[in-house]
Amino acid sequence: MPDTSRPLRIGTRGSVLALAQAHETRDRLMAAHSLPADAFQIVAIKTTGDRVTDRPLKEIGGKGLFTREIEEALAEGVIDIAVHSMKDMPTLQPDRLVIDCFLPREDVRDAFVSPHVGSIAELPQGAVVGSSSLRRRAQLAHRRPDLQLVEFRGNVQTRMRKLDDGVAVATFLAMAGLNRLNMADVARSAIDPAEMLPAVAQGAIGIERRQDDRVVETLLAAINDSETQHRILAERAFLARLDGSCQTPIAGLAEISGNTLTLRGEILRPDGSAVVAAMREGAVADGSAMGDDLAQELLARAGPGFMDV
Repeated sequence: MPDTSRPLRIGTRGSVLALAQAHETRDRLMAAHSLPADAFQIVAIKTTGDRVTDRPLKEIGGKGLFTREIEEALAEGVIDIAVHSMKDMPTLQPDRLVIDCFLPREDVRDAFVSPHVGSIAELPQGAVVGSSSLRRRAQLAHRRPDLQLVEFRGNVQTRMRKLDDGVAVATFLAMAGLNRLNMADVARSAIDPAEMLPAVAQGAIGIERRQDDRVVETLLAAINDSETQHRILAERAFLARLDGSCQTPIAGLAEISGNTLTLRGEILRPDGSAVVAAMREGAVADGSAMGDDLAQELLARAGPGFMDV
């Protein structure tokens, strides 16, 4: 442990899902190192993204809104590690912080959620669908331009209340989050990635540490899932070249079979009027280079200003 006089402090957002992810991290560390629960302390940190829920993310700063305060606490030594949903993470990390531990990836698929409708195809003409994700909204607008798309933020419970109140007929969540909350039954259907390619790093939990903390590095190495790590590195290299944020509709998914990594990616116009997609296949070790190359191809094919709002 970093300091035998106190527990290892695990920083996280305070949502029900974030806390579940922090507890999963703690439980894996306990099992890997035969440590008791009181060797750890979970520290909930409220982020700007959690505090401001009445405005679209693109208006208040994008992805870093869910990580900035947690990373500041990590850099300042208030916490020892930080547990993140990797799809919330900017591609550029603060100096002296590193993410080199990933838990086994959960279901990558999007969940279609509706009190009365079973799937996207069954949505009535002109139905109102809520989502805070520009990626999901652009993908849906591309497939069903007749639908009315509205901003829809909040945790799982908040979004379910909005559906019950009739704010929208349907919304989308991540199957990974529903599974971690033991709420998979909330999904009316899980959407095949061939139909709706997920967000980069969807379903993956990353654990961030201070780069010079060798004790924590050793602790985390025991629970790192190397397949998830290779997949996320490829997807995030793709995202980094695209300069992706919550303000750009980007989707990407890496999958591994044996020694082969397959990476699919797409970029969309925010209004869904056009999509450019491609894929790469190669050695697992070349995943990051493949991600960068795939992004360059999509940018070249799309042309300047393709993703401008």
